[in-house]
Amino acid sequence: MNIYDKLAEGDHQIIITSHRSPDGDSIGSSLALYHYLLKKGHEVNVVVPDAFPIFISWLPGTSEILVYEKNKEKVDQLVDRATIIFCLDYNDLSRIGDLAEVIGDSTAYKAMIDHHLHPSDFCDWMLSDTSSCSTAQLIYNFIEREKDLDLINNSISENIYCGIVTDSGSFRFPSVQAKTHLIAADLIKRGLNHSSIHERLFDTNTLKKLHLLGFSLNEKLRVLEDIPVAIIDLSLAETERFDIKKGDTEGLVNFALSIEGVEMAAFIREDTDKVKMSFRSKGDVPVNEFSNRYFNGGGHKNAAGGMYEDNLANTLEHFEENVRIFFKTL
Repeated sequence: MNIYDKLAEGDHQIIITSHRSPDGDSIGSSLALYHYLLKKGHEVNVVVPDAFPIFISWLPGTSEILVYEKNKEKVDQLVDRATIIFCLDYNDLSRIGDLAEVIGDSTAYKAMIDHHLHPSDFCDWMLSDTSSCSTAQLIYNFIEREKDLDLINNSISENIYCGIVTDSGSFRFPSVQAKTHLIAADLIKRGLNHSSIHERLFDTNTLKKLHLLGFSLNEKLRVLEDIPVAIIDLSLAETERFDIKKGDTEGLVNFALSIEGVEMAAFIREDTDKVKMSFRSKGDVPVNEFSNRYFNGGGHKNAAGGMYEDNLANTLEHFEENVRIFFKTL
């Protein structure tokens, strides 16, 4: 049975889940679907594995999100009685951290809506479109498929637009389609204040965040001598110095990628027990393959993430050694 027929059976108890370290697309797509399904008469809860960035906390519905790290007992109960679980913006249970076991063990009908490569076969139904710039765009398509576009209100519009904007690099990545712009145009016709969303996402900073940006560009940005790769790295002490909050380092890697002649950029940040990293690239440099091969990660061809369970110095050594090997294979 497909998800459309399943939803048509009657009112359901629905859980919407998204990946660990939520971003604008995972939260935007989840909340857009949340508001839509509420309008359709279902009981709906949104669950994320861990906290989402403060810079998207203004999105309609964020106050209703349950963070699994802080609400395990309640979430376990909700999942236990759920009839449908949506898996948004991820395609493998490994992407949802501690939530993986409880979602994997659930007998609820599972529906995946995602745009990442190589989906795992753990759902009853999936909409996996790797050509889409965002999962939020797929949520619009989902609503359109049901001929319910007239149900789109401001709460749904703002979340869809946020997801599209953040995952498409403000409409500049190669994954942006003509359909992406048509969706944006339709949302604006329905009353969306798109300039307000851009202002909230990109033009609202704390002084500490700007100091971090200046330090990162002036003191930490470097380009490797023999290959077109730029790196910004931050130690745990440096992140504590600038009192970094979740989301404060968003976009730093793009500054490194913007350097003339650079084809790949890495932002590498030390955490308490591991090192996290973001990779971006231009053209035909597949950073998702690099991340998967050397840093237990993945993502898209030009945007990926990974992690390494070691200290920062060893991680940087591992990165620089293997990125040279990687470029020789291109």
